[in-house]
Amino acid sequence: MLGLKLETDPRWVNIVEKNIEEILTDHAYCEQKAATNAISIMISYPYYSDLVGDMVKLAQEELSHFEMVHQKIKDRGFKLGFERKDEYVGELYKFMRKGDHRKEIVLIDRLLFGAMIEARSCERFKLLSEQLNDEDLQLFYRDLMISEATHYTLFIGFARKYGSHVEDIDQRWQQWLNFEAELIKNYSKKETIHG
Repeated sequence: MLGLKLETDPRWVNIVEKNIEEILTDHAYCEQKAATNAISIMISYPYYSDLVGDMVKLAQEELSHFEMVHQKIKDRGFKLGFERKDEYVGELYKFMRKGDHRKEIVLIDRLLFGAMIEARSCERFKLLSEQLNDEDLQLFYRDLMISEATHYTLFIGFARKYGSHVEDIDQRWQQWLNFEAELIKNYSKKETIHG
């Protein structure tokens, strides 16, 4: 369903297990950034009422996920550290077409950018849900995996709805998938969600 061209190296989970505090802190900030992205889209495209409505719900859900991750951090006696730079997302951002936000081509890429992050996060959460030795975190990431898949579908759906008259969305999505496949080769080496 996700169409990712390169799976995460399964050894990434071994790296994660050595520093659960780090992955949880990084994950918390991923959720915060996802909420911020949804708010940004809502503000940039106020004339698409259904998009605004769904981005409001998405931002609320992402913030609730932040709260859930923060609770896991506290339950384990850890403290939320400072925000980490997400180099993977930074590289994806460079691939995104930019310019006048009123142009559909920019909206298409904003939505596909969101879809890509959700797709990779979903794939990573699936791996964590299947391979972590911690049963509590296995269940936690399984539930979040399902949520990420829904977010991926939401972004792709809006790209098709508002961009199909401008370009072939499936073709542009393939370009994103190809770019991400090359990019992800440099990752899976850190105890972060996208690292």
